[in-house]
Amino acid sequence: MKDLLDLEKKINSELASKIKSSQIKHNHLYLNIDYHQLIEVLGFLKNSTTTKFKQLVDITAVDYPQENKRFKVVYLLLSHEFNSRIVLSFFINENEVIPSITEIFPSSNWMEREVFDMYGIKFKDHPDLRRILTDYNFEGFPLRKDFPLTGHNEVRYSEDEKKVIYEPVKLEQNYRNFDYESPWEGTKYIKEEIESNDKKN
Repeated sequence: MKDLLDLEKKINSELASKIKSSQIKHNHLYLNIDYHQLIEVLGFLKNSTTTKFKQLVDITAVDYPQENKRFKVVYLLLSHEFNSRIVLSFFINENEVIPSITEIFPSSNWMEREVFDMYGIKFKDHPDLRRILTDYNFEGFPLRKDFPLTGHNEVRYSEDEKKVIYEPVKLEQNYRNFDYESPWEGTKYIKEEIESNDKKN
């Protein structure tokens, strides 16, 4: 914990105007910044001899649709030399575009594409910002909280047309019989069987 406290002090002293807040939790240092400061902060964390966070572990996001700043974007960094981890984050609204960090961490290329694909968050100056997990004609962003669980379209191969076609999702329940009773009360057919046995006895 002492090493993390020292690291927190160093970073706050060097980047005093860039860090909104910092705290240590779960043996990680959490930093909250403004996204306009992202390039400068990450450049310092990677290249400073006092930090040396040379590895970008992941980039992800969290969707809070009820908030004005809808998305929390999170960067996970690792310093092998100091055996330390930093969780860097900031909030943005749906229309804001954040800077790509591919010039600092080339490995962020596919990570940023994944965040774009799943959440619709855009990265300025990304060399190839297109979908990476879903299909090119995919509609919507699957990890947003307002995305329907069934999706919008289903994909199938048509023997008649000899190609892959897209169709609106159809949920046919003709052959499904749902029992919404409490498992503590027992399902209807079990109750009927018990009642029938009681009458016989």
